[in-house]
Amino acid sequence: MTTRRDGPPGPRTNKPGFSRSPFRRGPQQNQRGAASVAAAAGDHVVLYGWHPVAQALANEGRKLHRLLATENAMIRLTEEIGTLRIDPELVRPSAINALLGPDAVHQGLYLEADPLPGPDLDELGDDVLLLALDQITDPHNVGAIVRTAAAFGVAGIITTARHSPNATGVLAKSASGGLEHVPLIVVRNLSDALVDLGKRGFTRIGLDSDAETVLDTIGPKRPAVIVLGAEGKGLRQRTRDNCDVLARIPFSGEIRSINVSNAAAITLYALSPRG
Repeated sequence: MTTRRDGPPGPRTNKPGFSRSPFRRGPQQNQRGAASVAAAAGDHVVLYGWHPVAQALANEGRKLHRLLATENAMIRLTEEIGTLRIDPELVRPSAINALLGPDAVHQGLYLEADPLPGPDLDELGDDVLLLALDQITDPHNVGAIVRTAAAFGVAGIITTARHSPNATGVLAKSASGGLEHVPLIVVRNLSDALVDLGKRGFTRIGLDSDAETVLDTIGPKRPAVIVLGAEGKGLRQRTRDNCDVLARIPFSGEIRSINVSNAAAITLYALSPRG
């Protein structure tokens, strides 16, 4: 298993349809904005918006390269953070718009930084909760999952080197600072990673809309890894084969499919200890 350096968001590979997945597709990425970010940042990752930038500035482990800020954003940074680790460039909002595209909600902040290194699975403890993403490619969804994972104390999120977005731009914005708290662990093969985790005593819980087991009946388990499938396709067969249990969310309404990031939040709550 290896880790990689984050770069600009990769292409989307999801296909429409519904099969073994309780999720619906998320919003499309602004391709013009993604191209602008890639050209501007080079090998660095791009973070924009208040929470991603403020959390990165507070993270001593994040190496910073360039910070653009509008006058209002600079005032807020000074008031809420104090002394910054990098000297900002004071710019007009249009300068940031030119880098990100007109649809990016940057709140007057744009930061270029080094990607955060991801740990190896062997470096994680034996009493932790992990998430594993099986070819979830939408950066909005992955970012929202990272944010939720940070709220529930997830120790890491396993993704694959292919068929997954990189931790920059739209994903980082959607994560709302969560990237500074939940590492992404990139592996060559998800099934092999699940096999290794099983040997270490992890309970491998796959989410599947057709499963017989109801999520509520599983209860909190540690160590454990929750496996989430791609929009439309759900879990791949080999991924399913390497789960100890497949579970479904017990929907009671007429609509039986929800966004994968919402499903992640429900699952993390259901499997968290109470009290």
